[in-house]
Amino acid sequence: MAQLVGKVISLAKTGAVVAKPKLQILAKYAKVELVPPTVADIPAIRSGLSKLVHSAKTGAYRNLTVREAWVNTLVAVEIYCWFFIGECIGKRSLVGYDV
Repeated sequence: MAQLVGKVISLAKTGAVVAKPKLQILAKYAKVELVPPTVADIPAIRSGLSKLVHSAKTGAYRNLTVREAWVNTLVAVEIYCWFFIGECIGKRSLVGYDV
């Protein structure tokens, strides 16, 4: 039993040592990526939306590479999934609303 406790403790120490640099990288990216948009970001958002509308009107989306189209598709699927998950959380059920 004492050997098992010793192995669990050494495994936990090793896990902490291995996880520390990865958690630091995660924290670094989280500080940048997970902040809400600021007032200074609004012009960039507007220009991005206007470029999107312009490309839809002119058909410029047909000149995308396969990689760009695939990335855009994955982003759209991710947004849809987050919407669906948010709906499920909001209604506290997978099916239907509690009327």
